[in-house]
Amino acid sequence: MEFSEKLKQVRKTLGLSQQQIAERLGISRSAINRLENGHFEPNKETKTKVNALYDSLLPQKSIDESSPFSIITTHDIQYDVSNIVETAKQAATRYINVALLRRNYLIGKRIDEEILTTKSEDYGKEIIKNLSVFLSEKYGAGFTTTNLYYYLRFARYFPDILHSASRKSFLSWTHYRALIYVENSKARQYYEREAIASGWSVKQLQRAINSQYYERLLSTQGEENISLPTGEKPSSNPLEYIKNPFVAEFLGLPNPDAVSKSELEQAILNNLAQFMLEMGKGYAFIASQKRIHTGKRDYYVDLVFYNYFLRCFVLIDLKADTITHQDVGQMDMYVRMFDEEFRTENDNPTIGILLCGDTDEDIARYSVLKGSEQLFAAKYKTCMPDEQELRREIERQKALFLLSHESKKSV
Repeated sequence: MEFSEKLKQVRKTLGLSQQQIAERLGISRSAINRLENGHFEPNKETKTKVNALYDSLLPQKSIDESSPFSIITTHDIQYDVSNIVETAKQAATRYINVALLRRNYLIGKRIDEEILTTKSEDYGKEIIKNLSVFLSEKYGAGFTTTNLYYYLRFARYFPDILHSASRKSFLSWTHYRALIYVENSKARQYYEREAIASGWSVKQLQRAINSQYYERLLSTQGEENISLPTGEKPSSNPLEYIKNPFVAEFLGLPNPDAVSKSELEQAILNNLAQFMLEMGKGYAFIASQKRIHTGKRDYYVDLVFYNYFLRCFVLIDLKADTITHQDVGQMDMYVRMFDEEFRTENDNPTIGILLCGDTDEDIARYSVLKGSEQLFAAKYKTCMPDEQELRREIERQKALFLLSHESKKSV
């Protein structure tokens, strides 16, 4: 795709004017106009920024929309031929994956029909056992009883997969094998949509499931009111980008039970890509220890991000221990000062997140956190808890969130 078309699509997806996207990219509006009309080529920095935005904002193409093979001629024949080979490999992989999804679904559907006909799950076990022996003898490896149960569950959980795999972006069979272990249908649908929209690898999807990513979003919304991303357009609801608790086992801290604020901050900077993945979609890193200057003194915000979907700055203040009312007051001040000094007329109000070692009921109930639309507190976990421990922590954080935001309406 031509760069000019990518730039137009990014701007349209973000809903920005030429002047607004120019400010985001750090170039002039006239340069944006000339780039969109193909009057000149972008420099390396602008091209990298736009390509990164395009990849993160726009969903993958379906197999039916894949670009045909073409020869891109440069001055380097080795580069040109390598590009042709790589394009062919990617197309072949996609076609093979669609065929594999169809095969596994149809096998599972046929097994399910046979089980429903006999009306006996016990007999169903015998069907699968005998079928496994037959298929293994005829076709070799790949048809164990375990795999046949995978196919059966796949067909039951994703009855529309043939339609979606042929007309929309889709995941690999390995992705779906991870998804069939998610019992909650709403969570399963969310993980599928989000994996497609965000381009999650199998490892990233598995981590999201294991860390109860979906349930942690519910802790800041309430299941009856939740409006989760569909992958079709970005959300403007801040609560869809705030999880509680925040699981950060990837930081690799040597002594996670006795971590200092400086150690925590450095570990985040060392693992920034994974940290931003845990935060959610649309985040761009701006600065660490960002200085806010007033007439009397300087203040420093630990971490500053910008979210392109929310169109606002997101400040993070790190606390190694339990949150205090002074911490909340300080973050409230940072948000107000940041809005005054850095927010433009095109930005939504700045959001402040206190990422702390533990939260507190009194702070949730009586501090300025209560009812605020811009301030949030979230507990971080430096180790991945077991499933039951994490569920208990999610429920506790949900109760505290409701205490502090019970008067807050969904945005």
